[in-house]
Amino acid sequence: MVNLHRYPLLAFIALATLNTWSFAEQQPVVDASRLMEGFPPPPEQRVSRANFMLPPYNRWAFQHLRELQPTREVSRGAGPITLLASKPLDLGEISVLASNNRQLNLEQFLQESYTDSFVVLHRGQIVFERYMNNMVPERQHQMFSATKSIVGTLMLVLIEEGRVAADQVISHYLPELASSAFGDATVQQVLDMTNSISFSEVYDDPDSEITRYGHVFNVVPRPETGYAGPVSIYDYLPTLQKEGKHGQAFHYVTPNTDVLAWIISRITGDRLSNVVEQRLWRSLGAERDAYFWLDDGATEMAGGGLNVAARDAARFGQMILQGGQYNGQQIIPRSVAEKILQPGDSRGFANHYAQDPWYGEVAYAYRNQWWTFNNAHKAVSAIGVHGQYIYLDKQADMVIVKQSSAPDAEGGANLINDVDGPLLYQAIAEYLIKNSPALP
Repeated sequence: MVNLHRYPLLAFIALATLNTWSFAEQQPVVDASRLMEGFPPPPEQRVSRANFMLPPYNRWAFQHLRELQPTREVSRGAGPITLLASKPLDLGEISVLASNNRQLNLEQFLQESYTDSFVVLHRGQIVFERYMNNMVPERQHQMFSATKSIVGTLMLVLIEEGRVAADQVISHYLPELASSAFGDATVQQVLDMTNSISFSEVYDDPDSEITRYGHVFNVVPRPETGYAGPVSIYDYLPTLQKEGKHGQAFHYVTPNTDVLAWIISRITGDRLSNVVEQRLWRSLGAERDAYFWLDDGATEMAGGGLNVAARDAARFGQMILQGGQYNGQQIIPRSVAEKILQPGDSRGFANHYAQDPWYGEVAYAYRNQWWTFNNAHKAVSAIGVHGQYIYLDKQADMVIVKQSSAPDAEGGANLINDVDGPLLYQAIAEYLIKNSPALP
């Protein structure tokens, strides 16, 4: 079974609400296609803050998060849209031997994996595109932990510019965290999630760190009476404490990315959403504005709060494949793009995740807030729970964006995304290489 510890925040949402590894069998029978229909919708069709992370309500919520939570715009600006040429290919019958020992083709995969959007770019052109579950190209979708890779990219840019030193300790930039788990960890250790931290993932414990993190962003309702915990990520991060030595093992902890975002804001003097806007979105020629989910202090959820349109996520990925160059300009330094596409060190999983076969069999490494897959091309990817991917295959010059609303954060009904999805993406890459004329 895939381990939920890769995504502690969103794993918590699932487990703290239902105290189970799988939601699907315990929820009422509701027609997801009719959620929020009517004026007012009947009670069983209403999506609210109380149920938006639960199936089937998440099928509507992940496309409409800003109607449920406080958010902040990431403007695309007033410039022209960078058009994506289209060269459709019939990829639907590409198949692999799936994890349950059956042949699974792409069309079946899209149907069975709760797909909302699926876009394949090859050499910068759209070769395959599907929208399902009432999704449309111009609508933003919640990306969850895929957000981390965008934050990591911005941190690499600041390091390349000499504004942040990768080997400097966090407290140098954030003295507020000097006594916390992060104070004597280096920026690179936090980027790679090899810093040591006492982080309880007991999901039904109201005093655990992950529970309090969930309360910060109103992921689940706070206790109605007597709640005295942090309501801002800036108040929450100093409460986390060190456990062991930094740099010895990979440990996936969502608040690491919030620390990176805090440094980005401290160094630039600007909000994370504005930095994403100025450094990326306005330069990409995006089709739509993006937006971030906020805490009560109007601070972005850097570990999992970005919402984007699928084609814009694909533009971001293509920019990295092109060495940071896109839309006629160098958006990020070539050295940063090359760093992202390097596979990383596979030995990091040995400590915390030795008993989980996903680490090593499916995943190869984690580096700079990006995952590397253990396939022939060592493709890298941003990954978010419930089936969100920005998958980059340099060898095939291919980007795949998948936005989904699987009922489970991980495991259960989302196993098809986390295990069979990467198998199909490698098969698509091999098909594109084999059937495309060589470039001059």
